[in-house]
Amino acid sequence: MKKILNLLVIIPLFVLNACGQSNNKQKNTTTKTIAMENVISKPENPYYSNTDTKKLNVPNAEWKKILSPDLYAVAREADTERAFTGTMWKSETKGTYYCATCGNKLFKSDQKFVSSCGWPSFFEQTSKESITFKDDNSYGMRRIEANCGRCDSHLGHLFDDGPEPTGKRYCMNAISLDFVPDGVVSTSGDFETVVIGGGCFWCVEAVYQNLDGVKSVYSGYAGGTVENPSYEEVSTGRTGAAEVVEITYDKTKTNLDEIFKVFFTVHDPTTLNRQGADVGTQYRSVIFYKNENEKKVAQDLIKDLNNEVFSNKIVTTLEPLKKFYKAEEYHQGYYENNKNKPYCEMVIQPKIEKFEKVFKNRLKKK
Repeated sequence: MKKILNLLVIIPLFVLNACGQSNNKQKNTTTKTIAMENVISKPENPYYSNTDTKKLNVPNAEWKKILSPDLYAVAREADTERAFTGTMWKSETKGTYYCATCGNKLFKSDQKFVSSCGWPSFFEQTSKESITFKDDNSYGMRRIEANCGRCDSHLGHLFDDGPEPTGKRYCMNAISLDFVPDGVVSTSGDFETVVIGGGCFWCVEAVYQNLDGVKSVYSGYAGGTVENPSYEEVSTGRTGAAEVVEITYDKTKTNLDEIFKVFFTVHDPTTLNRQGADVGTQYRSVIFYKNENEKKVAQDLIKDLNNEVFSNKIVTTLEPLKKFYKAEEYHQGYYENNKNKPYCEMVIQPKIEKFEKVFKNRLKKK
């Protein structure tokens, strides 16, 4: 997971001030909702995502269970569909083209041109990582094979007879592409929740409210032995509960991997039971997982971060989620309601600024 290094550039900021108790009870600020990006839903394909760019390593035996026979033949066995199949080759409709196997974004319509070859043709890919290439010497010809940068599925071939400004022609199999016209948005999101704790919940809540794809964030408590504990009880450190946030996110716009990357960017996961001046088990770095998938995603990321980013070992605990208890109302949206207070200016604001710098392309549009 080398891409993590681009996200987790430096060790997270250390907290200098304690998370003070407040009785300033104010109404929660309403979170604005925004239109979703173009997305495609394929419930039969658990690897399909229009937002996740993490490399896949799925065996063909697994793909064969998921993909249609025609798509499997082209994507996994490098077959070629007949020219002039369907209308995609000559379509000039504005929109976005995705890998039909894994959902990876490949082309925009303004990178497309109508070619006489009979297959969808493009002169440029969306990013240098979206498509990879290798020599193809099959059938007594010397060609350059184009494969999806995420799932390594066969897309077509690259030739040097395209139009300016690149002079390239990405000759693609239409069956390897999914197309979504501009202006089409999903009518309902595919929502999931995750519960995490990284010190004072005011800080964590304020950061995630700015991540695109997050529907809501609530401060609360999880873990421990006391049912529905109060802030005062948790603050003693004797309940075993941690200050946490419950994040509800749209899986068509963000994913668990990104949620966790933000988490490890904006707090220090290498200090046991403390964040800066906030000390105690209630401030421990913790991920409360609901299922084995959440646990594995967290374990894999922690392993990569220990190897590539942090010099001190990550001490974040992975604990099964029993129940999330929402905190008192005056804790909800605390930063939005108290921006001028010293703790917000000195502790929370720097975390938000770091998040906005590292994840500048993933901010909600205001």
